[in-house]
Amino acid sequence: MGHLVTVATCSLNQWALDFEGNADRIIKSIRIAKERGASLRVGPELEVTGYGCFDHFLEGDTYLHSWEMLGRILETEGTDDILLDIGMPVSHRNVKYNCRVICLNRKVLLIRPKLWLANDGNYREQRYFTAWARPRHVEPFYLPRMIQKLTGQTMCPFGDAVISTPDTCFGAETCEELFTPNSPHIGMSLDGVEIMTNSSGSHHELRKLYRRIDLMKEATMKCGGVYLYSNPQGCDGDRLYYDGCAMILVNGQIVAQGTQFSLTDVEVVTATVDLEEVRAHRAQASRGMQAVAAPSYQRIEASKALSKEAGVIDPHLMPTKEIKVRYHTPEEEIALGPACWLWDYLRRSKTAGYFLPLSGGIDSCATATIVHSMCRLVAQAAANGNEEVIKDARRMAGEKEDSDWLPTDPKEFAGRIFHTCYMGTENSSKETRERARHLAEAIGAYHVDLNMDDLVRAVQTLFTFVTGKKPEYKVHGGSQTENLALQNIQARLRMVIAYLFAQLLPWVRGKPGGLLVLGSANVDEALRGYFTKYDCSSADVNPIGGISKTDLKRFIAYARDEFDLPILHEFLEATPTAELEPITKDYVQSDEIDMGMTYDELSVFGRLRKVEKCGPYSMFTKLVHEWGDKLSPTEIATKVKRFFFYHAINRHKMTTLTPSYHAEAYSPDDNRFDLRPFLYNAGWSWQNKKIDEAAKQLEELDSKKD
Repeated sequence: MGHLVTVATCSLNQWALDFEGNADRIIKSIRIAKERGASLRVGPELEVTGYGCFDHFLEGDTYLHSWEMLGRILETEGTDDILLDIGMPVSHRNVKYNCRVICLNRKVLLIRPKLWLANDGNYREQRYFTAWARPRHVEPFYLPRMIQKLTGQTMCPFGDAVISTPDTCFGAETCEELFTPNSPHIGMSLDGVEIMTNSSGSHHELRKLYRRIDLMKEATMKCGGVYLYSNPQGCDGDRLYYDGCAMILVNGQIVAQGTQFSLTDVEVVTATVDLEEVRAHRAQASRGMQAVAAPSYQRIEASKALSKEAGVIDPHLMPTKEIKVRYHTPEEEIALGPACWLWDYLRRSKTAGYFLPLSGGIDSCATATIVHSMCRLVAQAAANGNEEVIKDARRMAGEKEDSDWLPTDPKEFAGRIFHTCYMGTENSSKETRERARHLAEAIGAYHVDLNMDDLVRAVQTLFTFVTGKKPEYKVHGGSQTENLALQNIQARLRMVIAYLFAQLLPWVRGKPGGLLVLGSANVDEALRGYFTKYDCSSADVNPIGGISKTDLKRFIAYARDEFDLPILHEFLEATPTAELEPITKDYVQSDEIDMGMTYDELSVFGRLRKVEKCGPYSMFTKLVHEWGDKLSPTEIATKVKRFFFYHAINRHKMTTLTPSYHAEAYSPDDNRFDLRPFLYNAGWSWQNKKIDEAAKQLEELDSKKD
């Protein structure tokens, strides 16, 4: 039967600075792990504070309260007789570290600081923490007096060490360390560490889970060992959604996997593993030769054995079998990730619901469909008896705490918390108005339909009265300046109306509180700057602001069938249009014609600019190879120069971008993710000269070949 060990990892929906709530969820996960027979429990990165505290990690209070919560966890009945790997920040000799605190039976065995910090994309760990740049070095740490009184210890080891139990050895690595070339698990495995933990703060991004899983499978296939992966799950208080998916792997095989998207606050994943399988996997001569030469870790002794007593056979305890890893399609990820994020944001903001300007176009349609997906998830959780979800839903719906009402009907629940509004003008079409109304009916939203022509005319009349000038649309003989100003009047007035209705609609319906306004500008429009600053894209939160138009169309096609919403087909067939200019028999406004580029082209520009880190010239040289079979070098040059011109002149809009769910690696979000100037020399003079010279040379070569 070997040496069988039951281990537990978890996904927790932690919230930045919610110390008591975070501690309660940690305690609950420990109790569940023990009930399932686990002798080791691992939690997410910085689980005591929540990962997204940002500059609060610079405050002494954050460290004080972390120790207070650790004490609360250790002295809670039922948290002993299990090895605990807990994440929290620790200040050591006036230096702040991101740490794992390893505890057993109300004693702190080891504080293990993070060796390699995440410091790109959405992460700024070096702003708050210092990396422990002393591999395998350990020194004494003097515990706070409150912990000394509780544990009877004066000090504990601090540094890069591992825990030795009577039957095995386990070591911890933290999030980014898995992604580095020389990961700690390599050295630990060569030194005989058989169980390795990774406590992460990894956010959801479309199509990202594959990379995470591939790294863990490769690590344990090559090195051998048991690998426990823990990750938060939920909105920690910012743009990111941490997508859980806690896992347990043995020798490259996944034996347990948690959910990636869920409304459950505490999810514990357990498996029973056989340490003899690890030892057999490592029985290779070449590995042994490397192990002999590998430097050793200091071992910190723990009195508790993780496996059953030697020679004792439990016929009911069997190793957990390998499972097939579960991946969601990108369409499912869009349906689930932003929906879970919206639920967390709504319940934690203590507001009465959401308000969405519903234009009849595909972007606001996608936002409404994601809210519908949220309502479906709430109904499913309520049907499964999730008490937290039921409690929050009752509060939002205006029900009393002792009510027996359950949010088991998605449309009925949407009618209570989701409000939509079509804000028409003389430039709006009958088709968009009807699509908006039919979609609201299909998902159960409380819908308002209005015309705002009098309001638009009032602003135009005011301008004419003050200046003596009357601006006209381009189709009526006006200039481009007049045309743009008249469009922006409508767009910006829609934002004003949206906030008015969001504040007062609950009052109209006899309900307390206000609504959060949802935005619906996609990532490609933000990249190009194709929206009006402070129009109805300016909102409280935006669930699709990090999703491309291409992916949104695929999501709508998926939702049409999966959610049984035939009305969505009409949105897929419609031409994207802002409907801000008069419609004539010869002219209908089109987004892609207005932008001078297609949405598919924008996605390519976005990935090259951000993910592949291309400036104008290197983008041109790459696209010559990718698009050269259908476009000439001069045509490609024109497109690249046009993109960078509009990106530059509209970059200032990114500073006021509505906080959006982060889902795409090429997001231009200036506030957290894409740190670049917002005042550019939009002429790109030297870069464009280089592009033009290269295009000319390429076309001369082509002409010589011909």
